[in-house]
Amino acid sequence: MAPDAATKTYPIASPTLFTFATNVLVANSIPEAHASIIAKALVAADLRGVDTHGTQRIPSYLARIRAGVLSATAEPTLTQKTPAVALVDAHDGFGFVAAHLAMQRAIAMAQVYGIGMVSVAHSNHFGMSAWLVQQALDADMMSLVFTNSSPALPVWGGREKLMGVSPIACGAPAGAEGRHFILDMAPSIAARGKIYKALRRGEKIPLDWALDGEGRPTDDPARALEEGAVMQPMGGPKGSALSVMMDVFSGVLSGSAFAGGVTGPYDPSKAGDVGHFIVAIKPDLFMSLDEFKGRMDHLYRTVVGSQKADGVDRIYYPGEMEILREEERRRDGIPFVQAEIEALNVEAEKVGVEPLLRLDA
Repeated sequence: MAPDAATKTYPIASPTLFTFATNVLVANSIPEAHASIIAKALVAADLRGVDTHGTQRIPSYLARIRAGVLSATAEPTLTQKTPAVALVDAHDGFGFVAAHLAMQRAIAMAQVYGIGMVSVAHSNHFGMSAWLVQQALDADMMSLVFTNSSPALPVWGGREKLMGVSPIACGAPAGAEGRHFILDMAPSIAARGKIYKALRRGEKIPLDWALDGEGRPTDDPARALEEGAVMQPMGGPKGSALSVMMDVFSGVLSGSAFAGGVTGPYDPSKAGDVGHFIVAIKPDLFMSLDEFKGRMDHLYRTVVGSQKADGVDRIYYPGEMEILREEERRRDGIPFVQAEIEALNVEAEKVGVEPLLRLDA
């Protein structure tokens, strides 16, 4: 493929992408209600510019279904432990479906008791954490969203993959004069999905993202994904400690895999056994909701209006850049390169679904 063909992008409208993703998932025996949840979360990631966790993940999920390690039809079950605490067992099904149920239940408990906590066991990858934060925001709730993941990081001072690049996410609603607070970040310098994206697009990666199998910094995404290669934690021991925290709250607490035992979403060898930790908090526990949102608006204005450092044109609130990207992509379409469209079209062809885009048209 010529360099210009590799980097040329084709805009896809988000409704078109959602319909395509839903159809491909349903054609792979995933119940329509579940497929809708999964597709909505994947397209939300693409809209926010988190392409690493968007619809490009579909081929890897379907490969794991075909390998028999991810259940297409599993229905998560919920067990109430206390009035404000519940457990969801995903039964090796889609993490999107189990996590959606968990947040739904956490919100319902928080509406009655002020807080709701749900632990999710025996799950799988649930994509971008921010879509779950948004689910809480849509209900005027604050939230915490944790998950563990497959080994990618060494603990600080170590050299082997042990901890996951496990995102920590949280959110709080704002009023009409501010923006919702949405934090969704990995404890590594970069999310591992960005390396897979660079590999798909034939791009190099920054030298501080990962070490190759021989322990040397590399700008080659293939070397960064080879046997023995490791991601680099952000902030040294701080990022390493955050990844351990994700394992405690998500893996140890739920009864799922931990301490390097989680299987990754690109590995079709065995069940993921991922754990999640989801909390919803009612923001008007100590004041009215209007007052809370007013205070959040004040925080937003103060942050973005603070004095800028030399060379800085604008200060962004956490989650604001993604919100602006979503507005842009809803208007102009979501950009895909040819290789990404072809990978999705291959999956469509396997199950008799119309292609996402006919590149030869």
